[in-house]
Amino acid sequence: MTGPLLLPAPREAHLDGPAVPAADPVVRIGAPGLPAEGYALTVGPDGTVAVDAADEAGARWAAATLAQLRAVHDGCVPVGAIQDWPDRPVRAAMLDISRDKVPTLSELEALVDRLAGWKVNQLQLYMEHTFAAVGHEEVWREASALSAAELARLDAHCRSRGVELVPNQNCLGHLARWLRHPGYAELAMDPAGYTLAGLRFPPATIEPDHPRSLPLVADVLGQLVAALPRARFVHVGLDEPWEMPPERIGDYLAWMRRLRDLPALDGREMLVWGDVLARHPDRLGEVPEGVTVVEWGYEAGHPFAERLARLADAGVPAWVAPGTSSWWSILGRVPNMCANVAEAVTAAVRSGAAGVLQTDWGDNGHLQPPPVSEPGWALAAALGWCAEANADAGDRLAALLDVHAFADAAGVLGATLVELGSLYRILTPQLPNLATTVLHLYFPQLPVGRGLLDGATADEYAEVAGRLDDLAARLGRARPARPDGPLVLDELRYAIGIVRLCCDDALARLAGDGTLASVPEATRGALADRTVALADEHDRLWAARNRPGGTADSRAWLDHLADCQRRGEAPLDWSGPHRRPPGTDGPDRP
Repeated sequence: MTGPLLLPAPREAHLDGPAVPAADPVVRIGAPGLPAEGYALTVGPDGTVAVDAADEAGARWAAATLAQLRAVHDGCVPVGAIQDWPDRPVRAAMLDISRDKVPTLSELEALVDRLAGWKVNQLQLYMEHTFAAVGHEEVWREASALSAAELARLDAHCRSRGVELVPNQNCLGHLARWLRHPGYAELAMDPAGYTLAGLRFPPATIEPDHPRSLPLVADVLGQLVAALPRARFVHVGLDEPWEMPPERIGDYLAWMRRLRDLPALDGREMLVWGDVLARHPDRLGEVPEGVTVVEWGYEAGHPFAERLARLADAGVPAWVAPGTSSWWSILGRVPNMCANVAEAVTAAVRSGAAGVLQTDWGDNGHLQPPPVSEPGWALAAALGWCAEANADAGDRLAALLDVHAFADAAGVLGATLVELGSLYRILTPQLPNLATTVLHLYFPQLPVGRGLLDGATADEYAEVAGRLDDLAARLGRARPARPDGPLVLDELRYAIGIVRLCCDDALARLAGDGTLASVPEATRGALADRTVALADEHDRLWAARNRPGGTADSRAWLDHLADCQRRGEAPLDWSGPHRRPPGTDGPDRP
């Protein structure tokens, strides 16, 4: 693309004249010949600005473009014309607030402002136990859950920016934080829990046939929808019901129909994740009317096109959901994210899918800081608006981040973040959905250089460590001008520190047989001291953006690593705090 660096780049731009001081725009709404949300922006040589917009949304996006032009040109605007409209009517962002980290309202509002400036028009907050539903206080009391009044306040802020706040409450699986409480334990599909990747987990899926299940879900969904009465969509999840065997697909579809029939969802489209249905393509014809399937996949090469084609053949409306690739990584996986988002959007364009939902998950303590997700937010906003005009957005990502995410006049932060998010590729072993550079942080029982980390060498970890040191030094030259700029730099230094610690931990293990037990006690003690210092920094940074609930559970991952480093051994069944299945020995916390 040539011309001003805009996010997203407009569909048609002819800005060939000089940049001039511009007057306030004259706006005409209801201009004929423009698609929904479209606008035509004209800047005259005398600085007059005219906006013809298809609707209120088009006028808003024209204002966003004008603000970006002024930011790029030191307050001036280049003479010329832009004509623009989106490929997709839904350009959505989803933030996980159920894996411990619940941002403050001011942080959520700041995120909305940034996303709206990039023409994102929908926000979902993924919830399991972090909505303060009345009558269910024992579930959310310690989680700093968002109340109905707080959601209403956030909704008003979103609406003023042209963003729809959509209820998102998982209603089948991922409900371990409910089922661990005595008042809800009887709803578990399997009280013994489930096994995944060789580890045992406590119950997470409710039994659809239990007489209390539907009233519970109806109550919580009813309260959530009442807090957001103008939402046109309601996301009920239904993904990964691990305890439900495949032969119960009929029960799964019956549960979907029962949710679809809930009075709270009257007049609203119900969204469901697509993973279960993807395994049963012969049953797609049973998906009820008023349901849109959100096909998610977070790895490059996910079969978006194939699955969207099946849904289209069955007459089932669909969205795509790629991801920021930030979770289980600490520093991100930018190359994977770029390919994943591009493939998802391409499939959506070709199939006519109405929505692109960019997801940002927080698995295993949500240890990655928010700036690590910015590349994923930015790229999805660009490609989701107009894929053709933004085809080179991945190549321009560093510059886009400097200008539109961080306001870094030094031009350092964007490239540094992209390079930090590429270091995971140095290691030979690569696994889906995570960066192997930090796998032994989450699971200290794993030997380095063997098993899942087979092929990882000391030279590779040393290369990552050296690159981290170079990038940390470069980070000192960044000058982000956005209000939280100093905090952004501290968060990235913290993230670099964690991955640097993982490299030194791995190098110490590889000097022995790959296990912590083979590391000398003094070395382990020094590693543990560094881990505790990083855990303390985790708490400080957490408090700067987030509510207190969940802090201890998130920190527990680092505390467990430090404990294992000091003792020189790691429990083989560790899978995280609060995850011991019923009937197993040992404390709930590490």
